Amino acid sequence: MYPVFKSLLFRLDAERAHHLATSTARFVQAISPSIIQPLYAFDHPVLHQKIWGVPFRNPVGLAAGFDKNAQLVRFWDKAGFGFCEIGSVSARASQGNTKPRAFRLPSDKALINRMGLNNDGAEEVSQRLKKLNKNMLPPLGVNIAKTHDPSIMGEGALLDFRHTYRVLAPLASYVVLNISCPNTAEGKTFEDPESLDALLTAILSDRKEIGANAPLLVKLSPTFSQHVVFDSAIEEILSIVEQHRIDGLVATNTASDRQQLVTSDAEIKRIGNGGLSGAPLTHRTTRLVKYLYEKTRGEIPIVAVGGIDSAETAYANIRAGASLVQLYTGLVYKGLGVVKKINKGLVRLLRQDGYKTISEAIGADVDVIPNPIREQVLAAIEV
Repeated sequence: MYPVFKSLLFRLDAERAHHLATSTARFVQAISPSIIQPLYAFDHPVLHQKIWGVPFRNPVGLAAGFDKNAQLVRFWDKAGFGFCEIGSVSARASQGNTKPRAFRLPSDKALINRMGLNNDGAEEVSQRLKKLNKNMLPPLGVNIAKTHDPSIMGEGALLDFRHTYRVLAPLASYVVLNISCPNTAEGKTFEDPESLDALLTAILSDRKEIGANAPLLVKLSPTFSQHVVFDSAIEEILSIVEQHRIDGLVATNTASDRQQLVTSDAEIKRIGNGGLSGAPLTHRTTRLVKYLYEKTRGEIPIVAVGGIDSAETAYANIRAGASLVQLYTGLVYKGLGVVKKINKGLVRLLRQDGYKTISEAIGADVDVIPNPIREQVLAAIEV
């Protein structure tokens, strides 16, 4: 069925197609989202796990960006996702960048977007979330970012981020700090170590003050290489993350570069700037997940996102160290049915490898170096 719908959607530009798809989903949700459950839901005990004390019925979630304003949370539940992540949400509402700002690269099964963090703002999204019965839904992640306004800098940027956190954290199962958004004028505002340290210090202080229990995660940019051996920037970020005892990592955000593309240079030039997502990031995501798992010794849960569109790519990331995986571009190219296919495929792959639970497979392809030895290895690499 989706190939027919896809052929219609792909006749429209990417953003109009997205609006048509989400409008259809909103119509289904308004009538009764349960009507899609027999088509898309799949449950198996081997996929059940608890992370941060939160139960996940399966490891496949909706990535941030697809449902920025939390308008379809009940729909995603019935569509078979084990969790969903809304946002990015900022303190102030934003229209984002001028159109066109979303583009397909069909030959690469990829997307480029420079949406510019368009969203309804923290206050309106919070009112929407308050109407939901969290006890009847799978885990809900809230992805937050600084308002897309280059004039908000320094202390103002910190206050902006903190306001969004204080408004939305009490309503979330987990919160993701989007410190690396390549499709805004400011770019990687908080990936600078000093800025990140200040942000985490402030957010953790806020968490204590407001009594929010939601785990705190940091979303990272992809590295420029598929073969990560040592990355000083990531090492600095990880050092700060570990110092603050952050609960998890998300790898990765969209990429600002244009590596591994089949699409012509002329077409890429015509499209211009924006974040790249989809199949070209598959191996970069998996390698970064493995790198992060190695460096954190498997002690910090990792959410993998980027180029995941099948049971095989999901499983590769799980074996590399991801506890959860997320979809966005794969959903665009393969439709809602891909969620069920991935979960059924994961059960098959886990059984094939002799695992009784998905938790047993996390990091199976990684040899974790004990901490003292790791430091010696890193020192040798730096020399």
